[in-house]
Amino acid sequence: MTTSSNLLPEPAAIYTTMRNLILGLQPHEAGIFPTPTAPMVWGVLMETGYDQGIITLVCLADGTTSLYFSSGGGIIGSGEALPVARASRRVVEAAEGFLKGLPPVEGYPLPQTGQAQFILLTFGGPHITQADEQDLGYGRHALSPLFYCAQEVISQVRRLQESQPAQTPPPLAPPPQAGAPLAGEGD
Repeated sequence: MTTSSNLLPEPAAIYTTMRNLILGLQPHEAGIFPTPTAPMVWGVLMETGYDQGIITLVCLADGTTSLYFSSGGGIIGSGEALPVARASRRVVEAAEGFLKGLPPVEGYPLPQTGQAQFILLTFGGPHITQADEQDLGYGRHALSPLFYCAQEVISQVRRLQESQPAQTPPPLAPPPQAGAPLAGEGD
């Protein structure tokens, strides 16, 4: 199923819920306050539209870092690793330099295929802008430096994921032998 506005697959409910939680978050409720290096911006979402769906990178001033996939998957808690948290804070700090000239926004549209959008969460309200992902990637857009900072966060998350042992479920206990007492019987 696709939405009529962006021709991308309809986002999974969990994606919409997680995205809305971040977009509705009040920074003081999360313990985030202005700092000398981030006096205005407390969070950045970089959302990129692909044929298969949308990827949302969340970077908060406290190092909180998440990746949400509109298909319903995601990676949360990566900001607990110091390299990821540092990279995430750099995105927020870098966003300070791009705030001027971005209009405030009241709604949060999703990007279309081939587009990347930045939602700058500020203490005065959100600001949003979109650009062609290719232009950002090839340095042909004023926001390319912010895009590169965000890509570094994604690289750090990827490195963290690759360094973690694969999560395998515990083995199932073998079925009891016919006629054998079940656990707890005959004790």
